[in-house]
Amino acid sequence: MKKLLLIMLLLIILIAGLVSLRFGSALFQEGNPIPILTSILVLKLSNSDYEQFSESNIRNRYVSENTGNSGFDEIKEFMKEKGWDFKEQMGSGLAFENDEEILVVETKQYSKNYILWNIPSEFFN
Repeated sequence: MKKLLLIMLLLIILIAGLVSLRFGSALFQEGNPIPILTSILVLKLSNSDYEQFSESNIRNRYVSENTGNSGFDEIKEFMKEKGWDFKEQMGSGLAFENDEEILVVETKQYSKNYILWNIPSEFFN
């Protein structure tokens, strides 16, 4: 019984170490990393291009893989499906246009492999 418990403890420590190595200093940059890491796991196991990890009155937050050349393709496709046309990139923000309205989607690099993006809640009203 003690041997099984020791093996389980070592396995948990090994998994925690691997997660720390994979995400490094980016792990806690957004506060509690559990919702983001859970969404990344779902993203890796599913066939989806993005995964929502947070929803509030202010914004909805998503995570997608950084594909290298243009890590924003998933965001542009998401917005295009909702009827918004890409206008320009302004630093870490992507501006989209729909009739007379302009909406800015904020992006943030989360480790070298993932991008977090925020869409204001008024977009969903």
